[in-house]
Amino acid sequence: MKIRAAVLEQSGMATPYAESRPLKIQTVDLAPPGPGEVLIRIAAAGICHSDLSVVDGVRPRPLPMVIGHEAAGVVEEVGPYVNDLQKGDHVVTVFVAACGHCNPCASGRPALCEPGGVAGSAGGLLGGGHRLSRDGVPLYHHSGVSAFAEYATVSRHSLVKVDRDIPLEEAALFGCAVLTGVGSAVNAARVQPGSQVAVIGLGGVGLAALLGAVAAGASRIVAIDVNDEKLTLAKVLGATDVFNAKTPDVAQAIIEATRGGVDTVLETAGAAAALDLGYTIARRGGELVTAGLPPPSTKFAIPAVSLVADEKSIRGSYLGSSVPSRDMPRYLDLYRRGRLPVDRLVTHRLKLDDINEGMDRLRLGAAVRQIVTM
Repeated sequence: MKIRAAVLEQSGMATPYAESRPLKIQTVDLAPPGPGEVLIRIAAAGICHSDLSVVDGVRPRPLPMVIGHEAAGVVEEVGPYVNDLQKGDHVVTVFVAACGHCNPCASGRPALCEPGGVAGSAGGLLGGGHRLSRDGVPLYHHSGVSAFAEYATVSRHSLVKVDRDIPLEEAALFGCAVLTGVGSAVNAARVQPGSQVAVIGLGGVGLAALLGAVAAGASRIVAIDVNDEKLTLAKVLGATDVFNAKTPDVAQAIIEATRGGVDTVLETAGAAAALDLGYTIARRGGELVTAGLPPPSTKFAIPAVSLVADEKSIRGSYLGSSVPSRDMPRYLDLYRRGRLPVDRLVTHRLKLDDINEGMDRLRLGAAVRQIVTM
């Protein structure tokens, strides 16, 4: 079938992207679902920093590629051996297709699925090959999803079925921002009631992490960013303290305000300076959990003795250390009950033709989550 999609031909083009237009809205071919695959009509897709990093060239991917990985849509057709979905079902995409059989999957860590990670990095689907093409030449898939398009053919393992009462524009956020942010707080950090938490980087993932800390019962939540508007929003969403990271001696100010530092730091900015700040403001015995994705060349140095002398710990959290089929329904229930107001994270809604402008807005820090509606 013929569909309209945002095709990235070349990464690292000159900014602003509204002028250089690295994402070309083109008509491409989409093959029907093969065994274990599903064709979905994309209703809404969120613009994430992981998308921008591919456009910028910070995280190289094979090109040309239809990008986008956070979306919600409606099932149009199922391939052979898909027996638990049918036409009309509402689904949310997940950017790691979990095979269910490798060591991480068998250990309850599907976010680290080995075949899923290989397929995603190679620009293919979990079952192998490509379903997108243009003039007979294959196009690569982004994270097994390629959400900035009218339709997508994806592995069944890239989808979680959701109830139809959830608006699809909000449901899209659960595929990345919510799974990653909330999951980093409740799965990786295991934030406890009454604990002190800091969140560094207040994009969609960071603010979702803040909401996760609120829902988990943290008594003090310190929000840190370079954008004062995002700090104001963080206050509205439950932060008790806010600090602009550009403030001189900000680390010392936070340590003094929290009487020695916080129990848990959730770092979502994906930058060495943010990691350094996070490790510094963690109290003795505290933990730094990082869910950001810095450029592969980024290095992070710490005083090695502090790992022992202060018993600090550092851990990563990919996809919020989530089990999507387990966690997404839980988070959606919290959303229904008003305890995860993720709709407050949506700052802009735009059409597919305006996606380059959306990338500029995200690059400049002028947006939290932008939703592309098809």
